[in-house]
Amino acid sequence: MPKFSHLHVHTEYSLLDGAGRVKDLINRCRELGMDSIAITDHGNMYGVVHFYKEASAVGIKPIIGCEVYVAPRSLFDKQPHIDDSYAHLTLLAKDNDGYKNLIKLVSAGFIDGFYYKPRVDMQLLQQYHEGLIALSGCLAGNIPMLILEQRYEEAEQMALKFNDIFGDGNFYLELQDHGIEDEQRVLQELIRISRRTGIPPVATNDVHYVDKADADAHDVLLCIQTGKTIDTPDRMRFQTDQFYLKSPLEMYESFDYIPEAITNSIAIADRCNVTFDFSKRYLPKYDVPSGFTSEQYLRQLCETGIKRRYSDITPQIRDRLEYELSVICQMGYVDYFLIVWDFVKYAKDNGIMVGPGRGSGVGSLVAYALNITNVDPLQFGLLFERLLNPERVSMPDIDVDFCFERRQEVIDYVFHKYGYDRVAQIITFGTMAARAAIRDVGRALNMSYAEVDAVAKMVPFQLGMTIDKALSISGELREAYQDARVKRLIDTAKALEGLPRHASTHAAGVVISEKPLTEYVPLQRNDDVITTQFTMGTLEELGLLKMDFLGLRTLTVIRDAVDMVRSNRHIDVDLDSLSFDDAAVYDMIGRGDTDGVFQLESAGMKQFMKELKPSCLEDIIAGISLYRPGPMEQIPRYLAGKKDPQHISYTHPCLRPILEVTYGCMVYQEQVMQIVRDIAGYSMGRADLVRRAMAKKKADVMEKERQSFIYGVVDEEGNIVVPGAVRKGIDEVSASAIFDEMEEFANYAFNKCHAAAYAVIAYQTAWLKCHYPIEFMAAMMNSFMDNTDKIAYYIQAAKRIGIRILPPDINHSNAKFSVESDTIRFGLAAVKNVGKDAINAIINARESQGLFTSFTDMCRKIDMHAINKKMMESLIKCGAFDSLGIKRSALLKVYERIIESTLRNKKENLDGQVSIFDKAATRQVSSESDELPDIPEYPVKDILAMEKETLGIYVSGHPLAEHSDVLESCCTANTAHIKALKIDENDEDILEDGVSVKDGDSVVMGGIISAIKTKTTKNDSLMAFMTLEDLYGAIEVLVFPTVYNRYLSMLKPDNIVLIRGRISAREGEEPKLICDEVNPLPQSSKAHRLYLIIGKGKNVSMAEDIKPLLECYSGKVPVYLYDEASKHRFMADKKLWIELTPELLNRLEELLGRECVKVI
Repeated sequence: MPKFSHLHVHTEYSLLDGAGRVKDLINRCRELGMDSIAITDHGNMYGVVHFYKEASAVGIKPIIGCEVYVAPRSLFDKQPHIDDSYAHLTLLAKDNDGYKNLIKLVSAGFIDGFYYKPRVDMQLLQQYHEGLIALSGCLAGNIPMLILEQRYEEAEQMALKFNDIFGDGNFYLELQDHGIEDEQRVLQELIRISRRTGIPPVATNDVHYVDKADADAHDVLLCIQTGKTIDTPDRMRFQTDQFYLKSPLEMYESFDYIPEAITNSIAIADRCNVTFDFSKRYLPKYDVPSGFTSEQYLRQLCETGIKRRYSDITPQIRDRLEYELSVICQMGYVDYFLIVWDFVKYAKDNGIMVGPGRGSGVGSLVAYALNITNVDPLQFGLLFERLLNPERVSMPDIDVDFCFERRQEVIDYVFHKYGYDRVAQIITFGTMAARAAIRDVGRALNMSYAEVDAVAKMVPFQLGMTIDKALSISGELREAYQDARVKRLIDTAKALEGLPRHASTHAAGVVISEKPLTEYVPLQRNDDVITTQFTMGTLEELGLLKMDFLGLRTLTVIRDAVDMVRSNRHIDVDLDSLSFDDAAVYDMIGRGDTDGVFQLESAGMKQFMKELKPSCLEDIIAGISLYRPGPMEQIPRYLAGKKDPQHISYTHPCLRPILEVTYGCMVYQEQVMQIVRDIAGYSMGRADLVRRAMAKKKADVMEKERQSFIYGVVDEEGNIVVPGAVRKGIDEVSASAIFDEMEEFANYAFNKCHAAAYAVIAYQTAWLKCHYPIEFMAAMMNSFMDNTDKIAYYIQAAKRIGIRILPPDINHSNAKFSVESDTIRFGLAAVKNVGKDAINAIINARESQGLFTSFTDMCRKIDMHAINKKMMESLIKCGAFDSLGIKRSALLKVYERIIESTLRNKKENLDGQVSIFDKAATRQVSSESDELPDIPEYPVKDILAMEKETLGIYVSGHPLAEHSDVLESCCTANTAHIKALKIDENDEDILEDGVSVKDGDSVVMGGIISAIKTKTTKNDSLMAFMTLEDLYGAIEVLVFPTVYNRYLSMLKPDNIVLIRGRISAREGEEPKLICDEVNPLPQSSKAHRLYLIIGKGKNVSMAEDIKPLLECYSGKVPVYLYDEASKHRFMADKKLWIELTPELLNRLEELLGRECVKVI
């Protein structure tokens, strides 16, 4: 069989153009007996490392290349209709020098040459040609395009020009045959040029997908790229189905008339030998003061810091510090710690809030001494090996949270300090996940939106959901799949599912290198940001320093609250000095009064805190760790242990010292590590490796590790490497049981380092809310100035704790929410149509000329260039002039005339047309009242509507205010909870601030029907689209025909109702509620009841299933049960009464069935 190597291959990283997945291409290459293959994606190098690793892993030689775009003139020329054309050129790296030059070419193409496409030019090719082999390209190459234009002499000259640039033997004329007519004309001329010039030919296939059968899916992918459908005439399409990975025999048969073109592919492959060294590190050097080495300087900083942190440096502290420093020095990460110390110091020195820590870095005493973190790792039993493991060489990962508003200042500092050519942000890829792929493909196939939407909605909302998985668990989807049209839709979507769709900038990642980054990685420009072309994980594999600079909104809230306390009360609050023992703070958390408290404000977490009654920071740490899917199953055991130590049990007494802090529950990854270290004698480094292996659940690895844990490890010479539990005095049965428990919970166990740091922020926010609630709630509102739903939520939260919210006021409001005595004043920036310039003009005028005495006075004092009539109308409607004793109705009648009169007077003054006597008269008038019509004020309902229109929320009152107690008692969710639920393009539920609702959840909501419209369905039935408003906002409610007919009498505008329904969250849409039941709002919250039916044949135990569930949600709502089998009806003991939450309703429905759970 002839040998052949594919040298022109587009992978999935030719975004929305290449449909060949790297792994599939490599496997097919192997199946076809080829031992080498190239990657030549369009203009980028996104996939080269992935490609290299996949190919090398199966013994295939990877050839690194790129199909670049060549500009018609200079890459800096960007003139329309001239420079928007470009040619293709295939480049392959012969060696590592060539790879570096390819990086520089591709980077320059993006950063300097981008104009529709990333372009290089002849001068750049000349500059960076060393180590590269060039092929003349496809039909879009310079030479083929000249041939097709019958400019044969120019084509030959162009070939000679490329040959001169790359050198003899490094430029090849690329022969392609996909059955396209133009290719036949080009082929003959390319062969003629080859024979005339001696430039060798090489055969390639322009591979865009793996198999011939993939051509249709690829065609759909092109439609997705161009926004067309397969039915669009004259759209971009490939003319044949020959752009696949052909076998050597197929290629030989296509070019049997010029066999050297086949053998040259092997000759080129043999010459290309790029290697990646994943063992090297390219960390930048920190510039230490003269007279110091990096190690000496780090040690000095640590010595100074440890004395500041501890008044008594015990042997334990000294030993831990020395151990960490020795590991850091041994592993070569001294400069890493100095760099992090430096930019954190910069932030703190410049008043930029820095979080107490994040992730595994919190376990480092060195980081604590350097003031990088602010959580004592010794106090909370945190482990350094979670950050750096001497037995597993990996880059450290210290992520840092900064004030949301000032994070960019720290990134800018790093760019400036280490050099703009040595620092970049990091790329990330959005992929076509299950539902998104179905929707994209449906559009391309020109199917109706309704049909595609129906199929997409059959794919369950779950993290990591795939179409294959959906087909296995969704009977509805399997049934739809029997239809030919739906089958084509789903099969095509499966072919494209998971492909990268677009590139963007990672929210937090920054890379820093010792030399210019283009020595190691290709770069590109995303908008105005320079990013790497490699993702975060790839950069780490290549030995580059990656750091996360995260913006945390809560830090901005803390900053603003502390500033307001200083401004209003003249008290300097030092949150870093808090001792975490304030009983009042824990009492507030235990009451569930945690609106605004970091990590603790979701409905479910509030309920958990009310049950937990935390009394120390360890409880908060555990709460944050447990309140997640998986570990939640441990909550009842944890609560029982905390309330009554008699409930705490240990598999073996040796576990007590490790699990005592969590009442016998295995909660943290660190506990798993401590168990294998203390009980089986593992080193801490090896213990971390075991933890990682357990989390991955590899059966063969686990069985081997079980034997090591129980019986130990002895080397070939009889030396005991790991003693094992039995050698350390634990019986075999107990040791095996301990390992079982670890194995069960290791996958769910949480990183205590991360939980501890976030528990500190939770405590700090709770402390501020407890002691300075007004300033804290004002700061919370300011952090959501662009989100009226959130503002409405925190206004209600403030009112619940007795804080009055004052409306915007022309004389007293600042731009943001501010504290005014014991109240919070609305900020002017929250008023629609009021911009920054107008606010500055208002504040400047009243500060320089005194408070406004009338609307006219304000107009005369203010810079009228900064205002307009629409803005003034909004200020009047929201009540900003109410304090002047002006009726909104009267002012709205005349405000335009007053503005026009004022403008006219100011113009006359400027023109010098007003006499001294006239000016005196003007000053006298300015202090008088406005001339307003004597008309009645608007009704309260209209005034509230105006506030809603201009502020997005009600301020002076609320139509539901008198029902607030009943709503709070009867409802399991509100609009703020539901609107915080977002669905991202990767099919994941993004829960902002830990909101405990998700798509499909059953909830009870109450409010006023503010709008309703009906629609006739295909079956001539009526359904309704309603808007339900509660105290926090509004949500759309869908009422389908059966439910509509059942509750028609209650579905009227202005009716106040309770609705039980299911949340429907779809990508690209606001969440909605699907109505199941409608009931009138009870007059009293006492009327609320939960009814449970245990159906016949249900294998459900009251004692084992229902009772433990009800105990987890203890509250004041009575529970009634009916057992259909025994026909026994009874009210549950008061100890089993509950607080209604979405989680409880969903768990009961899963247990008993939707129809057997009723809230009345």
